[in-house]
Amino acid sequence: MSGHSKWANIKARKGSQDAKRGNMFTKIAKEIIIAAKLGGGDPDGNPRLRAAILAGRAINMPNDNIKRAIARGTGAEGDTQIEEVIYEGFGPNGVAILVEGTTDNRNRTTGEIRHIFAKYGGNLGLQGCVARMFTRQGEIIVKGEGLTEEKVFEAAIEAGAEDVQSEEGEFIIVTAFEDMHPVNEALGKAGLPVASVKAVYNPTITTKLAGDQGRGLLKLIDALEDNDDVQNVWANFDMDEKDMEAFQG
Repeated sequence: MSGHSKWANIKARKGSQDAKRGNMFTKIAKEIIIAAKLGGGDPDGNPRLRAAILAGRAINMPNDNIKRAIARGTGAEGDTQIEEVIYEGFGPNGVAILVEGTTDNRNRTTGEIRHIFAKYGGNLGLQGCVARMFTRQGEIIVKGEGLTEEKVFEAAIEAGAEDVQSEEGEFIIVTAFEDMHPVNEALGKAGLPVASVKAVYNPTITTKLAGDQGRGLLKLIDALEDNDDVQNVWANFDMDEKDMEAFQG
């Protein structure tokens, strides 16, 4: 599991995301808007929208919020100027960072992201400066209760997945980006309980951090994730979980 995924899991276990539920609603609403804008408002014919709705329901997002976001995306409830943006840069110790966002004001968001990088010892770079260090893939989470690793592995590989990992009571199924939604459909037909489906940027090379080296980087990642316009942060560091646990407190 990559460093940023380990950090996300640690924060989830410690409950530090609970206080940010409103922020999470905002982020998922923006993803629903973008998905509906690009692929239409019918989740049956729009896999990205279906995945966004699933993410919203996973955090108990009210149905009215979901419906309003779809309406905004399709133009049924006013025009929306929200667009997707991606930023690339470096954190402390040369760690490569990709930031995915959605914004209605690119200049404002760029300024805010640049400020966060600088404040926490990083540098916002030019487009393409770190993208080569990541590969875009699909990630499907299946809850493991009542399932054997053999059953999940067989179903996932038969569906076209590239890898299956077992982590803390759930299975992480990795696919090629273009196979993410077909694999998800196949898993559903096989009766596996899919909890989430999303596109991820996994590092192809990593930077090993030890001891106190990661403290500043994790503060930078947290600050980026706290920004309302940021959807996801990906970083190519590798770090022991015990060190991350110490930073979380």
